[in-house]
Amino acid sequence: MTGLGKKFSVTGSRTILTTLDEVRAASIAVASQAQRMLTIFTQDLEPLIYDQNAFLDAAKRLVLARSYAKVRVLIADPSRTLWEGNKFFGMARRLTGCIELRNVNRNLAPNPSAFLIADDRALLYRLQASRWEGIAEMTDQSVVRKYLGYFDEVWRASEPEAGLRQMHL
Repeated sequence: MTGLGKKFSVTGSRTILTTLDEVRAASIAVASQAQRMLTIFTQDLEPLIYDQNAFLDAAKRLVLARSYAKVRVLIADPSRTLWEGNKFFGMARRLTGCIELRNVNRNLAPNPSAFLIADDRALLYRLQASRWEGIAEMTDQSVVRKYLGYFDEVWRASEPEAGLRQMHL
């Protein structure tokens, strides 16, 4: 797969990821494919991925180039992010009409995974957010739509909490 490095194992449009560098490269590749919507499901807005300048630039290009573009972020445990600070939050504060952050509803079953979706076309998925192993799926829309459907369901059940709302002000 072009642009993601030479250490990847590729099967069709699916790339197997095993290291932080591969996940970072895949996150940039997925974010760069977005034309309308970038969707992020994360445990704590992982700074080693989402607080990196290359990723932030890709997300910023999306929302500044298209007035209708959006970034939606579901955070399972925002406590670390709120206390440690995060460049992504700073960008979200400046672009409140384009980036929406929500906490995952605590009444929902915990989900330890993490994923990033560009529109309904590309996916970066890790079964365990605490590990770097995962996949990047760049063309199989049926796989991508499965995770987008899950995200939409959790999104509808979740609302911003006070700490996140303050970050938007």
